[in-house]
Amino acid sequence: MNVFSKKLINFVRATYKKSDFIPLHAPVFNKKDKDYVVDAIDSTFVSTVGAYVKKFEDQVASYVGTRYAIATVNGTSALHAVLMASNVERNDEVITQSLTFVATCNAIKYCGANPVFVDVSRETMGMSPDSLKEFLHIYAELDDDGLCRNKETGSIIRACVPMHCLGHAMEVDTIKEICTAYNIKLIEDSAESLGSLYKGKNTGSYGESAILSFNGNKIITCGGGGMVLTNSKSIEKKVRHITTTAKDTHDWEFSHNEVGYNYRLPNINAALGFSQMQKLDDYLYNKRILAEKYKDFFLDDEHIFFVEPENSKSNYWFNAFFSKDKKERDSILAYTNKHGVMTRPFWTPMHNLPMYNLCQKTSMENTNWLYEHLVCIPSGVNL
Repeated sequence: MNVFSKKLINFVRATYKKSDFIPLHAPVFNKKDKDYVVDAIDSTFVSTVGAYVKKFEDQVASYVGTRYAIATVNGTSALHAVLMASNVERNDEVITQSLTFVATCNAIKYCGANPVFVDVSRETMGMSPDSLKEFLHIYAELDDDGLCRNKETGSIIRACVPMHCLGHAMEVDTIKEICTAYNIKLIEDSAESLGSLYKGKNTGSYGESAILSFNGNKIITCGGGGMVLTNSKSIEKKVRHITTTAKDTHDWEFSHNEVGYNYRLPNINAALGFSQMQKLDDYLYNKRILAEKYKDFFLDDEHIFFVEPENSKSNYWFNAFFSKDKKERDSILAYTNKHGVMTRPFWTPMHNLPMYNLCQKTSMENTNWLYEHLVCIPSGVNL
């Protein structure tokens, strides 16, 4: 079993030309990044008020193709804010996938709502349209007010938050059609998929709204950082208000008309994000070259490398392959990490975590299989 692990380690080290520790995904900075940050510092506007915040928002909105973008301190705060702006309230339900990072479900719970889990597709690792459609067919109905209700719990199913896993696009157009039929708001969790395309269109531009993350391990970073994307003026206005402590506009008075949150991105972080966005296309090109090298490496191997799904062009945020079973997965993970090449499994599925294990769910056949077989391998931009 260690024969393959040694072979993988040697390949990764040769590819990255490094003999010391190789992380899963490290940020890349240059002098231009530092110059923009210094410029923000020199301006003295280093907090939430500053020119780079709007520049960064406009830049990302233009790239993805949405009317509005609102910068936040991280992806979790972005999702929390857009859920609130989408009228997700206490005891509502939000459909999502169990194969996601815990922040997705945490943001739902911040609203007092409950996650409902449907299965994912092995072909995309994102939400399965078939699983979503089957769940809604069995459990959902539209009430007299046109709201989608769960027949088992009586709660309103207010929104659906599918995730583009590891940067690979899911079948978001079909999911959108299903949500529209049931009057459910579609919010794309595009935290990992900036730069990925589905049917020639950017992920994050299909739903009524979407979120991005600019955490240190994402394809571009501003240290932390997140973004709400939307074409809805009402959502943009609401998100911008509640993420700025719900403060009324006034020349000097501090008046707040609801419970708000201090979620806005500081200017100093936005300056770094603004600089990083200028290199995104270069990063995407570089990461596709890396993915091609991995594809060639796995070509004559029994392990299967995960390639971008049909109709999509992935940013290949995390490259990954499938082990034979969980026992082999754990052996590979133990050996590679012990020898200085960072690898990781998928996140523990949400339905297996103590705070979410009582949530309603469909069959988790694909979710469980992917969790037990997938191994993520070093994927950082290799300049």
